[in-house]
Amino acid sequence: MKKLTLLILFLTIKISLVAQENSKTSTFFFIRHAEKILNIKNPDLTEKGKQRAIKWANIFQYYKINQVLSTDYKRTIQTATPIAKSNNLKIKKYHPFKFNVEEFIENSKGQNIVFVGHSNTIPDLVNSFIQKKKYKQIDDLTYGNLYIVTIKDKNRSDIILNIK
Repeated sequence: MKKLTLLILFLTIKISLVAQENSKTSTFFFIRHAEKILNIKNPDLTEKGKQRAIKWANIFQYYKINQVLSTDYKRTIQTATPIAKSNNLKIKKYHPFKFNVEEFIENSKGQNIVFVGHSNTIPDLVNSFIQKKKYKQIDDLTYGNLYIVTIKDKNRSDIILNIK
């Protein structure tokens, strides 16, 4: 009887821990790369863009960022670098059109993750995370949008902020 009671207690604790693990809140931050040099293929950031990249890192210092993902372009990597450095992380590269959102969400429970992309990819990626067609392409002169998606269990919430 004592062994059975211990087994039931163990299983109850194990089930409780699994339920807690599965209900962790994940927060995903999505930003467009900072200001770039215009009319050049795969451009670097401008001085203003480099300042904005540092500003993003300062904003994210209030979160424990677990991953920083960037597309494989100089302007996105240069935007992501200060964020990654301030969190002692390496930038992971992703392809916005070959990205399994649901698998990524499942494997990222309880994490805070930053994505850096482009005016024509970030809104679609956010839409995939929230499972709605809500956000449209970002205007070419807009660099301060911060999309935040929070997922806990099956609940998904989103907000967009504009950081000047």
